Amino acid sequence: MGRLCFLVAALLMASSISLVTVRYQARQLYVELDRARESSRQLEITWRQLQLDRAEQARNAQVDKLAREKLKMVTIAPEKTIYIHQSSVSQPNTGKSTGGAR
Repeated sequence: MGRLCFLVAALLMASSISLVTVRYQARQLYVELDRARESSRQLEITWRQLQLDRAEQARNAQVDKLAREKLKMVTIAPEKTIYIHQSSVSQPNTGKSTGGAR
């Protein structure tokens, strides 16, 4: 009878220690899961912000502003435009084909 009590007490102690260990591990995993979810939320927010920034940078007004400010570009004016016309010397060949795919 004494040995049986001792065996039951030892099994009870081992079970208690095992229960505490499992609960501790479960808490640690839950904390890790919560941190991963928070990180995921932050990455999602960052991704959306980057998409908004990219859309903003691609707008015509933004491109025009950057071209004017950083590259010192100006809008073309018709009176400053030079038009070049082809001369009659460089007209395309008419008549015979010089080969190639048909």
